[in-house]
Amino acid sequence: MALVLLTACGGGAAPDGAPPTLPGRFELPEYDLARYKGLIASLEGTPVVVNIWGSWCPPCRKEAPYLSSLAREFDERVRFLGVDILDERDAAKGFMREFSIPYPSVFDPDAEIRDGLGYLGQPVTIVYDASGEVSYQKTGEITEAELRGEIRKVL
Repeated sequence: MALVLLTACGGGAAPDGAPPTLPGRFELPEYDLARYKGLIASLEGTPVVVNIWGSWCPPCRKEAPYLSSLAREFDERVRFLGVDILDERDAAKGFMREFSIPYPSVFDPDAEIRDGLGYLGQPVTIVYDASGEVSYQKTGEITEAELRGEIRKVL
């Protein structure tokens, strides 16, 4: 019953009941799985690239420069969203500044989003097409060429 109440009351909306919107670049608000799903649903109509990362994760650090570059390259045509997991906010914000991440991330201290989506490990990259369907998913480091190719498929 509690799950039904949480779903019915939360519905993925922001705490004030408004539909979720992309946070500011360095806000790093805490999100749970329901709120994440609400945010992804609100972005329908535009392809979305989601990267699940942690500042402490070596492969995440390796792919961060080209995620930043691709976000700038496809700006306005594709939305990018990070999901910072199992981290400290200050370390995460430092990571975002270090790699000049131009897109927002949400904070998931317990990896509820990653786990709830059925992934193990990190990084995880998910590409949603404009209809909100998963077009591509990968656990582990993605290459710049691989991600660019997947983005082009959804444009």
